[in-house]
Amino acid sequence: MDAAGLVTRTVADFVDAHLPPGAPVCVALSGGADSSALVAGALRAGLPVCALVVDHGLQDGSAGVAAAAADTARRLGASAQVLTVEVGTAGGLEAAARDARYVALDDARDGRPVLLGHTADDQAETVLLGLARGSGARSIAGMRPWREPWGRPLLGIRRTDTVTACAELGLQPHHDPHNDDRRFTRVRLRSEVLPLLDDVLHGGVVDALGRTANALQADLDALDALADTQWPAASVDGELDVETIRGVPTAIRTRVVRRWLLAVGATEPTHRVISAVDALVTDERSRGHVAIGGDPTARRVVIRSGQRLTVRLVER
Repeated sequence: MDAAGLVTRTVADFVDAHLPPGAPVCVALSGGADSSALVAGALRAGLPVCALVVDHGLQDGSAGVAAAAADTARRLGASAQVLTVEVGTAGGLEAAARDARYVALDDARDGRPVLLGHTADDQAETVLLGLARGSGARSIAGMRPWREPWGRPLLGIRRTDTVTACAELGLQPHHDPHNDDRRFTRVRLRSEVLPLLDDVLHGGVVDALGRTANALQADLDALDALADTQWPAASVDGELDVETIRGVPTAIRTRVVRRWLLAVGATEPTHRVISAVDALVTDERSRGHVAIGGDPTARRVVIRSGQRLTVRLVER
């Protein structure tokens, strides 16, 4: 099968697994090879496509690149919309750009799922980043193919396939100079670390990391389901009842803790925060507190009060 056919079949299989036949979709289009191949593959698979092109405004000429990507999508048969965003500074440039992009895509999708052009190479990079940060199985499990409204049909194919598909279809994707900028961790993983691992381990590293992510996702789903059975008894009037979960296995207890933290307003609590709050559960003598956010006037902290964990505001 040629590369364009492979992309088309991959998208069609994704739709069969996760979406109604012929469902209208949005595709996040950067103009690069991965997202350009995805737009073409989705159209060839019979889907009505709206290409959403985010202009981050981070490079000279970005508006022209976004307009050209939208024009290419229209020539292929999709509708297209350019979304201009302002990128902040929180968490570094990569994280801030990602946050701005996802907000814009969510605002513009109008109830439709959004397909993203992440490939097996992106998944391998994500798994390696999770390993390096020591942030637990949830991070090492990488990106999921489908988590409503976000779909990633191309996680099972390589970046070389999308590049070849574009060449076969006569597309000339944009090459983002940020993809060669070694200030970014992902660029160094892509250009230095993964090739070295392939050399040392005689190939197959990207596929192996993808299989690791898939296996961990299945394990996480099973553990999350067990944690769900503990959650109703553990959550009492916005507090966490320590006695109900103290004796359960750590893998389940920390998931209950994470779910409670999300319920009381923590935003994607880190492994460090979850572990610190779990220590309050297991140590009945603890008088410590764990910061989980806040604003310039007050911090929100978790404390233990008797057999409950609760959230308090502490003025700065």
